Amino acid sequence: MKGIATLLATSAMALCGGVARADDVEAARQPIIVTAPGGGIDNDDGLSLSAADINRGGSPDLLGALVRNFAGVTLQDAQNNPWQPNLVYRGFVASPLQGQAQGIAVYLDGARFNQPFGDTMQFDLLPEAAIARISLLDKSAVYGLNALGGALLIDTKTGLSDPGLEASLSQGRFGMTEASIAAGGARGDFSAFAAFEYRRDDGWRAFSPSTLYNGYLDLGFDTAGGGLHLKLVGADTDLTGNGVSPVELLAVDRRAVFTWPDNSASSYGRVSLHPWVALSDRTRIEGTLYAQKLTLRNLNGDAADIEGCEDESGLLCLETVADAEGEEEQAVLTDANGDPINDRLGGEGYGVLNRGRTATRAMGALVQLIDQRALGDGDNHLALGLSYDTSRTRFDTSTELGAMTDKRGVEGLGPIIIQPDGAIAPVGLVAHTDYWGVFVQDRLPITPRLSAEIALRYNRARVVLQDQIGTALNGQHHFARLNPGIEFDYRLSDALVLRAGYAQSNRVPTPAELSCADENAPCSLTNFFIADPPLKQVVAQSWEAGAKGKAQLDGFAIDWLLSAWRTDNRNDIQYVASEIRGRAYFRNIGSTRRQGVEATIRASRGGLSAGLGYAFTDATYRAPLSLSSPANPTSDEDGLIAVERGDRLPGIARHSATLNLDYAGRGWTVGGDVIARTGQYLVGDEGNDTPRLPGYAIVNLRASVEVVRGVSLFGELRNAFDRRYATFGTFSEVDEVELEEVPDASNPRAYGPGAPRRWQVGVRARF
Repeated sequence: MKGIATLLATSAMALCGGVARADDVEAARQPIIVTAPGGGIDNDDGLSLSAADINRGGSPDLLGALVRNFAGVTLQDAQNNPWQPNLVYRGFVASPLQGQAQGIAVYLDGARFNQPFGDTMQFDLLPEAAIARISLLDKSAVYGLNALGGALLIDTKTGLSDPGLEASLSQGRFGMTEASIAAGGARGDFSAFAAFEYRRDDGWRAFSPSTLYNGYLDLGFDTAGGGLHLKLVGADTDLTGNGVSPVELLAVDRRAVFTWPDNSASSYGRVSLHPWVALSDRTRIEGTLYAQKLTLRNLNGDAADIEGCEDESGLLCLETVADAEGEEEQAVLTDANGDPINDRLGGEGYGVLNRGRTATRAMGALVQLIDQRALGDGDNHLALGLSYDTSRTRFDTSTELGAMTDKRGVEGLGPIIIQPDGAIAPVGLVAHTDYWGVFVQDRLPITPRLSAEIALRYNRARVVLQDQIGTALNGQHHFARLNPGIEFDYRLSDALVLRAGYAQSNRVPTPAELSCADENAPCSLTNFFIADPPLKQVVAQSWEAGAKGKAQLDGFAIDWLLSAWRTDNRNDIQYVASEIRGRAYFRNIGSTRRQGVEATIRASRGGLSAGLGYAFTDATYRAPLSLSSPANPTSDEDGLIAVERGDRLPGIARHSATLNLDYAGRGWTVGGDVIARTGQYLVGDEGNDTPRLPGYAIVNLRASVEVVRGVSLFGELRNAFDRRYATFGTFSEVDEVELEEVPDASNPRAYGPGAPRRWQVGVRARF
């Protein structure tokens, strides 16, 4: 992968000298790249960011741009790695973690980017220097599976759209180094664009280094009547995210981690073709075809319920789920040969090293016909298409007995644990997925001021699980759903548009969820899959109303967007803790509701630009239920908590706000933003029985100055006032692990702490 990255970087350097700039290319040959089903019909009321927004701080920063510009977007530090956050939007999640219920559909240049095994979203795979635009859209039936909370569309650059050279190099606190180079251009009907990124961070927390290599190449051929683009994406990443820490430990040392290592290494390659052809001046066919391969390796050091046996002297035992009388049971720990494992550490101080390997090959296609023509009092825009995505994933895991070090790291002791009852066992699983979609969307003019966006999509999914060791995981599942949607847009004037709409969407249980849905055989938090009972698909019904407008006030150009929305989920899926430490399972939990209001206003005048955003999110359970949360101090003797109708979903801030200001003078810029979030209930406190995680407000500052034409020095200061805050909270069984720093620790609350003050300085060139 590093060789590929070097090749892409070399190509980027060559482009500037050997290819003419696209300024001389006719506008009629601008490429058409599919970004999602529907041909962009519903993009008019979405939120979007350009490449300039992503590079505002000096170097490419996609996640930072999303948070500072969109109040409704929150990043949770569940893993505490800057490239592995949970992105929460309107109470729905796009996350790299298998345990999260994914609720946002992600498309990269028209192809599905949710990784097939768990529908996860790996931000570390994206070449940020190659992103031309990113859009966050509300619900629509045409976006297919996972679009419960909307869709995230990522559009990459071409040599026609982004000619020239751009490069940056920066250094920062905690060993941060970032370098990126991107270049593009065109000659005649041909164009090319390439980008390469290198990022290294020692991590502000202990034992938390990360290294990322990302590359991108686009080769295009475009004429007035058609075109074809070939895109290559590659990534080689090694990320360490050691997760939450007990609050008493953080109070002594915010850099401290609870248990470690927690590492994930990805090798990713993707190739896609993007053809389009004009059938007439009103009709065209466009498509995306892709193939990709992802290999993900996980290594997790965890505490474990392993100790010397009470009845078997000299042997080790594993605590299991309590029996009918509520007594904890012990089972003798056995190795791969079925032999008992001897006690080596005096009966205590044991942990485990969980290893997992996920190898996925996927491919798919999206083809749609786009027709735009005059009809009645306006223009009719019709999109008719189909999509198909298929994948094969091989998933393997093992558990090695380990010893906890003085710093709570885990060192392997050699024996691989295999319990006869399956409480801990290796997994060998092959999962096949096939997703079909057929859709139609039409923007129909009704009157000169009123139009309707009508959508209909049929989704069909098949998930086949093949156990490679036994038969417990075998299963075949089929899901189907017809989702309708409609939205009315009324233009009161050229400066004010009103809208109201309704849409349905669905997501099917992923192979990861279907393989871990039995409370009597819970799986490890590090992706172990034990049993295969059925789960129901999640169906969302969404209503939305809003307005958008523009105005001129005292020389300021103002754009604003207002939305009120509600989404009801039926048969929602949640990852529920087990009584066995570090294990959990997926289950349907009935109905949930997410509703709220969002407001965004942007103003500019001369070199001054400003943005203000606010989001209110009310996310609640709509039916009473009982959930397992044994580490919650309010749980009963069976480790259960009661959830009542109206209790809030944990991990979701109720109020969010952002403010950003930037001023561009002659050869210099200065700016900053404020990001504020109110408190949230801890994950594991679905009954809302303990205090919330405190809210926070942080300030970020940035500036740049041009030293010679095209070359600038830049600097950025994040969390300028060094606030101590946390973006994620849960519970941990702190009393079962000895903390050297806090010998008498007893508070089970554990937080994902936000990063302290960080600075970054660098140089950027643009030609």
